[in-house]
Amino acid sequence: MFNCYFNSSKNKKSFYQHKKLEMLNYIKDSLERKIASVTASIEVLESQISRDKEGEVTN
Repeated sequence: MFNCYFNSSKNKKSFYQHKKLEMLNYIKDSLERKIASVTASIEVLESQISRDKEGEVTN
């Protein structure tokens, strides 16, 4: 995976921990974008439902 030379096992462990942290932050950011998209879709749909209910009352 990574062709790195480490001075000690401690350096190796630290390197892989930082790589794992970067990966997890990337996944978290991706999920946050998806949640924001779903939340926006829900808000628009609720607004449309509310608007359509108001139209039914006046007709």
